[in-house]
Amino acid sequence: MARKSEWTIYHNPRCSKSRAALAYLEEKGIQPEVVEYLKTPLDRAGIQDLLTKLGLGVRDILRDGEDEYDALNLGNASLAGEALIDAVVKHPILMQRPIIVRGDHAAIGRPTEAIDDLIDG
Repeated sequence: MARKSEWTIYHNPRCSKSRAALAYLEEKGIQPEVVEYLKTPLDRAGIQDLLTKLGLGVRDILRDGEDEYDALNLGNASLAGEALIDAVVKHPILMQRPIIVRGDHAAIGRPTEAIDDLIDG
């Protein structure tokens, strides 16, 4: 039985940065579990877990260039974290990509060198 990788990448294969991060990991001999988060969205607990591992707030992982960001008025500073997490649950395209997880730590893999702290850690 294959052992589950200690590495996970939340991946969008249509994104060049996400493809580059996956290739970077593979060049380093790392075969991560690949989660296409647009096909398999995270639930609220999954997003909160990612935020903890990243050490970031939900605003830090929002993609403000997406149409949904403007349509949902997510730039409104009065929106609470819970409302923003709900938006990411319903519209996973809003989440930064790729996000790479190793154990209890994670990094947004843009630029790919941002992954080095996870590799070295």
